[in-house]
Amino acid sequence: MDIELIEIQEFLASHPPFDRLGQETLARLPRRLSVRYFRRGTTFPPEDADQPLLYILRRGAVELRDRQGELVGKLAEGDLFEMPCRTQPAEAGLQGLTAEDTLVYALPCVDLSQLRDENPTFAEHFEQSISNRLRKALDVVVDNPAAGTGLMTVQVRDMVKRPPVTATPDTSIREAAGIMSEQRVSSLLIMDGERLTGMITDRDLRSRCVATGLATDRPVREIMTEKLTTVDTETLGFQALITMTRLNVHHLPVLDGKTVTGLISSTDLTRFQSANSVYLVADIHRAGSVDTLTQISAKIEELQVHLMTGGATANHVGQAISAITDAITLRLIELAETELGAPPVPYAWLAGGSQARREQSSHSDQDNALLIADHLRPEDDAYFSALARFVNDGLDACGFVYCPGDVMASNPKWRQPLRIWHKYFANWMLKPEPMALMLSSVFFDLRPLHDPEGLFTELQERVLERSRANRIFIAYLAANALKNRPPLGFFRNIVLIRGGDHNHTFDIKHRGTVPIIDLARVYALSAGMPETNTIERLQSAAKCDALSKDGAANLIDAYEFIGTLRMRHQARQLRQGKKADNFVSPDDLSPLERGHLKDAFVLINTMQESLGQRYQAGRFT
Repeated sequence: MDIELIEIQEFLASHPPFDRLGQETLARLPRRLSVRYFRRGTTFPPEDADQPLLYILRRGAVELRDRQGELVGKLAEGDLFEMPCRTQPAEAGLQGLTAEDTLVYALPCVDLSQLRDENPTFAEHFEQSISNRLRKALDVVVDNPAAGTGLMTVQVRDMVKRPPVTATPDTSIREAAGIMSEQRVSSLLIMDGERLTGMITDRDLRSRCVATGLATDRPVREIMTEKLTTVDTETLGFQALITMTRLNVHHLPVLDGKTVTGLISSTDLTRFQSANSVYLVADIHRAGSVDTLTQISAKIEELQVHLMTGGATANHVGQAISAITDAITLRLIELAETELGAPPVPYAWLAGGSQARREQSSHSDQDNALLIADHLRPEDDAYFSALARFVNDGLDACGFVYCPGDVMASNPKWRQPLRIWHKYFANWMLKPEPMALMLSSVFFDLRPLHDPEGLFTELQERVLERSRANRIFIAYLAANALKNRPPLGFFRNIVLIRGGDHNHTFDIKHRGTVPIIDLARVYALSAGMPETNTIERLQSAAKCDALSKDGAANLIDAYEFIGTLRMRHQARQLRQGKKADNFVSPDDLSPLERGHLKDAFVLINTMQESLGQRYQAGRFT
């Protein structure tokens, strides 16, 4: 075979979906292709084609726009332009323009049709949208979970084995205890007719009745927990487990619509899950020293490996590890207060960054701050300085290393009364200088962990009110969000790291997940939404029309796919006894994964371009 034809065959074999074709088919295919070259600025597809063609980009770039001139996609090396081979009228209006000098291979649509008829797996690629391909790719990445990890797929309805055991609010405590003993249950749901009003557990009977000397003929309403978190019957077992971990509870009522169908307990869940984050949190709350917390935290890496082996997604891992970090932080605060005494004035401990978004991986660095009541006196700072140092040192000992940028409560700048925090945020939004925009990635994602007086609520409400009204600040924030670009040229080998410890890799965090995190933050702040988690921000943005439903779904799929590849990369390193990082080599990915990753990068780039046009971000760089 001619050397040029061999080169074309090798190129096709390394790019989806042609990598799904057999060797014999691939060997014949190059002779069916024609080669076209287009100068930069040429209309695409060409108008002089004598028949409908599938275009395969060999080199260069093409921007695709709709009838309104809005950028809807970008093609680079290995991408396909298949619209001429489709008949849907909605896609007929797409027009492209070559953004660089571009070389393409062209395949007649009749030949493409024959290939699809003869190769079902090849045909699947053309039957799915990019979003559907990403969703399917994520299913493949997390497929075949190890034995004993059914929580990734089992629904709560399948674990509820008996109808709910209930009592009324007027039932006496003695009668309620009798019902629990007779039914051999450790908890009792309190129902007012068909309405769930509360719950009591064995622990409530001990701590709220026996320990306090409360008469057992008093109504059970006096010791029940009224504010309950519930799950619905279709909730996945793992999601229920994460909820229990985050709230440090062991029972969740299960609802089908508004009807109570039963109760799920941590014991039910542990039948399906061996290494269990609920147990880690329970151990943390019992820990009596920093040394004990350090020993417990050493199990976090094992948990991340176990979760990824069991088929968890990046969201699962982030939620689980962040819940554990929250528990460690809260226990350190309790130990600090035990040592230092009660605080002189109310305060809130605020988590920032990935912990605030509930998106941590094992042993991320720490970002945090202290919000203190305005009647703080100068002499009170010694207490809060000692408390902050205790907690920051404790987190570092537990593997959550000091923030390289010193964004921690031990830094006096980030340990301030409420009025100063109001000034900080007002100045950042009125004067969105580079430093203010850099800090936004931490401080506009804050989440309170310890806030008995609700100090953060007032601050957050005012910040969201200001951000929603300040379009110039949002424009600057949007421009800043466009600085972290996905490595779309990655498959052309122009943006891989060269030399050093990370040679021939790319940073999957800062070039993959961070761009989506930044986009979600802009959508949230522009609409004044309080959510901090990236997926929740995107979902809320779609509900309030700050983002289209398709746009939100596409970004969520891309975020989960890229993030899960990142977590799997880290789990592989941890199993090998290495320190986890974010530097992935393309050689560690299958051709199919590389193709799907490219799909994700195209989506991110398109959404970044759309956001930039919406806020005219180029004016604010």
